[in-house]
Amino acid sequence: MEVIEAYKPFEIQELTLNEWKKRPVKNNFFELVWVRKGQGKQCINYNEHAYAQGDIFLHPPLKCHSFTIQEPSTFVFLKFSDTFFKQVGRSAIDRKAWFNEASYILSNYNQLPGSIIKSEVDRQHMERLIDMILQESRNQTDSFNGLITSLLTGILEILMRNIKKTIYFESIENQTDDRIVRILQYLNENISDPEKLKIESLSDQFSMSPTYVSEYFKKQVHMSLREYIIKARLKLVEIRLLNSDYTLGEIADELGFTDVSHLSKTFKRYVGLSIREFKNQGEYRMLTRNVCTA
Repeated sequence: MEVIEAYKPFEIQELTLNEWKKRPVKNNFFELVWVRKGQGKQCINYNEHAYAQGDIFLHPPLKCHSFTIQEPSTFVFLKFSDTFFKQVGRSAIDRKAWFNEASYILSNYNQLPGSIIKSEVDRQHMERLIDMILQESRNQTDSFNGLITSLLTGILEILMRNIKKTIYFESIENQTDDRIVRILQYLNENISDPEKLKIESLSDQFSMSPTYVSEYFKKQVHMSLREYIIKARLKLVEIRLLNSDYTLGEIADELGFTDVSHLSKTFKRYVGLSIREFKNQGEYRMLTRNVCTA
């Protein structure tokens, strides 16, 4: 096993394995896996999917995962830790922008097995970026040098682009009308801006009457606009609770809840757990997440 870097904010490893072995668990925000060579099966949350050379996977936090190796395989693991998104006072990154982009990825990713990059061009871009990070990491001692930061930014952008291409059609029966796709993209990209989520704003943005916006959305998505927005916000609340140092007050303020009490009551109603219970359960799942077998 070769550990190229073990910086606090991120870690990159290149491993050649004949069989899968449990790896040390760290508090990773999420992890990218590039299969440089080999083949076998990937398991995530007890669902299996074949993997082959060139595949790129995303392992979100709290999801158990493993690989059944059928042919000696070389993996590159690029792990973003929560520390990466907690860095303060670093001119090289915008902490909030980074966190929001990563949160967008995790809150919209379907978390099923299989390669996350569908475009062949984007897959080639990702391979080049990861290779450059490997090379740069061997020669640098500063994990926040400008080139590595730019390369990581590029990786996040490609992930977001591919996720946006696939997530919106999965739960929509009528795929002939692309307005609902554009509306969902708009909602998810502006989920932390209450003003842009108002019926009036949506009406102006998509040239639809306020009444029709609500009726159209419910018909296409099979839930009310209000319920969709609440559930989308709560996905981001979950990510912040487990992967950031945001206070409950900061989370409530950022995501449009009236106050901490409103956040806590809404969370309990929709998630079925109190915030404390959710955090305790999440910490336990984090400890056991890479030990599943199919």
